[in-house]
Amino acid sequence: MIRIKHYQPPSAAELAQLKARLKLTSQKMADLVGLAGGAQWRKYTGGAEPRTMGQHMHFYFAALLTLEDDQLEQVYACMRDHGAVLEEVSGLLPSPLAASESSR
Repeated sequence: MIRIKHYQPPSAAELAQLKARLKLTSQKMADLVGLAGGAQWRKYTGGAEPRTMGQHMHFYFAALLTLEDDQLEQVYACMRDHGAVLEEVSGLLPSPLAASESSR
């Protein structure tokens, strides 16, 4: 098993650039990373002291951009095995967009 030993989060500017590359609204970005709304996402991309994206949130976000649906289903099944209850939603990102983002 390969684990992350050191994590340095992306800067506010890098997160803003990612949003622009994905061509998503702040609300869609918030949905993608599991935040309550677009105003929460904007706290990561601007202001006097932008929030930093934690490793767990970033990992989840990157997994959604990188993994195919069948791979995500395996992760969700594991979460359910641990006792979690989750409701899935699809359609936030088209598959080709996710695939092109993972190659960067």
